[in-house]
Amino acid sequence: MDADRIIEIYERHADAYDAQRGRALMERPWLDRFTALIPPGGRVLDLGCGMGEPIAAHLIGTGFRLTGVDTAPSLLGLCRARFPAQDWVLGDMRGLDLGRRFEGILAWDSFFHLDHADQRAMFAVFARHAAPGAALIFTSGASEGVALGCFEGEVLHHASLSPPEYRSLLARRVSPQAASTG
Repeated sequence: MDADRIIEIYERHADAYDAQRGRALMERPWLDRFTALIPPGGRVLDLGCGMGEPIAAHLIGTGFRLTGVDTAPSLLGLCRARFPAQDWVLGDMRGLDLGRRFEGILAWDSFFHLDHADQRAMFAVFARHAAPGAALIFTSGASEGVALGCFEGEVLHHASLSPPEYRSLLARRVSPQAASTG
């Protein structure tokens, strides 16, 4: 299944991803909305943090305390080298249980690589890590479906639930201060 191969694709092509990922912060309007909901100096959980640029770098530069989680050891190595004062965790967001809560949870350009069932299950993970009133932001599509892209000649899986299903999952699991980009 294409969704199951995402972890190995990013590890295998970590250097290419680092070189190709733009550092301009095109996500800034969404991040500004997200960070406005988090107290200054708050704790942010970055699920699928990649190599830490530009998103984690922006959050760190804005004064937030960051815990980044990724499955690719090579990408986490780049994070640790670039931002050694932050907490970098090698792990799979699916089933994650850090035993800590965060004022903000971010799954930018990572959550949408999960298949539909795993996306549904992630709402328990979000809830487990959400402090009271936590902000949540993740990337999704505009409608339910699967889209296959290509990275370094390999199939890259993307999926989305419907916006009404996301709203229903949020209403059942996470605080009302949540946003999705879709």
